[in-house]
Amino acid sequence: MLKLGGWTIGSIAVAIALTARAATADSEATTAAPEPSAAPSAAEAKQLDPKAVDVLKAASRRLAAAKTMSFTATAEYESPSRLGPPLVYATVSHVALKRPDKLRIITPGDGPPSEFYYDGKEMMAYSPAEDLVAVAPAPPTIDGALRVAYESAAIYFPFTDVVVEDPYRDLEPRLRKVFYIGRSKVVGGTTTDVVGIVTDDLFGQMWIGADDKLPRAYRVTYLDDPSRLRQAVAFSDWKLDGKVDDAAFRSANAAKAKKIAFARPDPQPPAAKPSPDATSQPQATAGEPAK
Repeated sequence: MLKLGGWTIGSIAVAIALTARAATADSEATTAAPEPSAAPSAAEAKQLDPKAVDVLKAASRRLAAAKTMSFTATAEYESPSRLGPPLVYATVSHVALKRPDKLRIITPGDGPPSEFYYDGKEMMAYSPAEDLVAVAPAPPTIDGALRVAYESAAIYFPFTDVVVEDPYRDLEPRLRKVFYIGRSKVVGGTTTDVVGIVTDDLFGQMWIGADDKLPRAYRVTYLDDPSRLRQAVAFSDWKLDGKVDDAAFRSANAAKAKKIAFARPDPQPPAAKPSPDATSQPQATAGEPAK
């Protein structure tokens, strides 16, 4: 993630997620963090309702089979306030991808807009308001590029789970509980199957189209966050296997912008000084101190 003025390039989600975890002093001053729950026993470590798993797998297959994809993701994030109750920030991301190696994310939101491009060779994080761009080499897959963007610059998008190569394969190792809640005719303008998900670090609820198997919304609470702040995403404007021009995954404006380096928004500890190499120091002879 790149620092640009008071905001960060990429997704506002990162700044808020970091705030939610590292800057909860206002609420913690008056409310003690809950005691961590005991580790689950072997018997309860995995409780996967077959009906709920079938819903998740069907959605995963539908997404993974699409050669091209576009959708709109409207995300809301809670962030601590000095008055106690959380504030809510929002972004709208217009997403397009072409498997296996093309991705574009245009994100206006509660702060300056940002743009992210990946063309199979490079990834570009662009801030149009400041006309600044960071460019870095990237692996030859969308999954690899997203991983490098997160690890090197804390660039994160709240809908990553729906654009990876195999959503259920990525999710399954982390699942502890999955349960079927029922059907809704309210969310997403269609009938959805509602599924609950629990991992070691989050409690989530997903709405997935009963007929088209496409994600319509999800809500997540991170269990390691003492404030129990929530994140929600609504999906709309789904288009699968449409024609997408490769030129859409590059930006002429970004290419001409002033280049800056990728950098994480959270302070990193200074690198440890290397210990002196004994072989490079003058050696003492018998009865003579080393120089």
